Parts: sequence; structure tokens; C-alpha cells
Amino acid sequence: MLLTIDIGNTQIAAGLFIEAELCAHWRLASDRDRTEDETWIMMQSICRAHGFAIEQSQGIVISSVVPDMTASFEKMARKYLHQEPVTVSHALDLGIKIIYSNPDHVGADRICNAVGGVAKYGCPLIVVDLGTATTFDVVSQNSDYLGGIIAPGIETSAAILHQRAARLPRVELRFPDKAIGHSTETSIQSGLMFGAVAMIDGMIARIEKELGCKTQTVATGGLARVIISELKSVHTFDPYLTLEGLRLIYERNRKDTKIRPGTHPA
Repeated sequence: MLLTIDIGNTQIAAGLFIEAELCAHWRLASDRDRTEDETWIMMQSICRAHGFAIEQSQGIVISSVVPDMTASFEKMARKYLHQEPVTVSHALDLGIKIIYSNPDHVGADRICNAVGGVAKYGCPLIVVDLGTATTFDVVSQNSDYLGGIIAPGIETSAAILHQRAARLPRVELRFPDKAIGHSTETSIQSGLMFGAVAMIDGMIARIEKELGCKTQTVATGGLARVIISELKSVHTFDPYLTLEGLRLIYERNRKDTKIRPGTHPA
């Protein structure tokens, strides 16, 4: 059994794989102050609620964009599972080549999306991940990760709008009936939701123009489910693409992860 963990700025997505099958998955709020002991209790309880014993994990792989939380999960793996986790970075064997001015600056979740997307859908490929940020990751016909686009996420935009404009309320993130809003609430919803759709469709058109070819396109992330029906340029919705990418990276980089008795890594 493999434990996969994707640590984001807002949420943690985790899953349990038995061979290539995702048998359980869940989301948690990200908490930078959580210790490895608290992390262990939380993960152990959730696994048990899904009918699995986390102690049976034979491997653990971590993707993270929050360094403090990376350390907490790594310490948990060593202390309680007695395993050295595989932590995703550009330095691992990924099966794709990263063409980026500084590969260290490519988020681990974006690497996972690209790896999972190429394996499942082929290339050239664009992966759109709708989370705290809306990111676009572009992989060429030759399986080269070229880079992409980072834009504010829908929830992030909504929160900033509410914070910076005292009279603008928080709104439910759903599509209004029409683009022209007839109230403050529906006007904000139109701007956020239809605006996100127009941005995504427009950016994909620009990327394909730069590449000079049509691409496979897939959307993932917490908010993809909300807007996928309105997108004209995205072919597929894959809610667990990041976890699948984590599994594939682990399989390419797996080794003896058991920590021998009497050793106490930091």
C-alpha cells in the first residue's frame, strides 16, 4: 500500500494506492503549525475511517509547496512508519525533461500533474489546475516540460475582492443565470466564474498558438469540477491527477525506504 500526499497552501490531498488503484482519498485543511505527532494522529485516524491501517503502508511519497509542512510529514514518516519518504523535486527520475530557467522553481504539484498527465493522456499536453492559484502546465510533443502560466485562483480572487472592497460581499462560487448581473452578488459571480472560464479558454488558445499545434487538455484541482461544464477548450476532468502523478514518480524512484532499527534520521 502506498500513501500519497500533496501539500498545498490551502489544502492537503492524500490518497492510498494498492498497486495502481486509488482505494481511498481525502482532503484536509493545511496547517503550518501541526507537529509530526499531530500529523500522525490525524492521518492514522482518517486511514482507519476508510478501512485501512496506515501502518501497512509500504511507501510514502510527498509533493509539497509548503516547506514547513513538508518537514512535518517527513518526520512523521520516519518516526512512525520507519520509512524514508520520496519527496518530489526536479532532481528525481521523472520520465520527462524540465525545460525551465530554474527547475528548482517548478512547484512539486505541477511536476506531478505533468507526469500524471503525460502517462494518462499523452502529449503535447496542457494541464489546468484550479486551486489557490490557477496554473497551466505545458508539455511538448517530446515530453519536455516547457513551463506554463500562474494566475490567481477563483477562491483567492473572491477573497481579495471582499477584503479590499468593504461593500462587496462574499459570494457562493457558482455560475449566475446570465453574464449580465442584476445584483451585486450575481455581478461578482459573473466576474469570478465566467471570467475564469474566459481566461482559461483564452490562455489555452494562446498556448496552442505558440506551440503551433493542438494539445490534449485536462483540468484538475478542487474547483475544476465547478467550471468544467462551461469550458470549451478542456477535454477531460481528472480530479486525482496529482495523486496519480505522485504514484508514478514513486514507482520510478522507489528503493528500500525502511529505516533500520537503531538509526534516527532527523
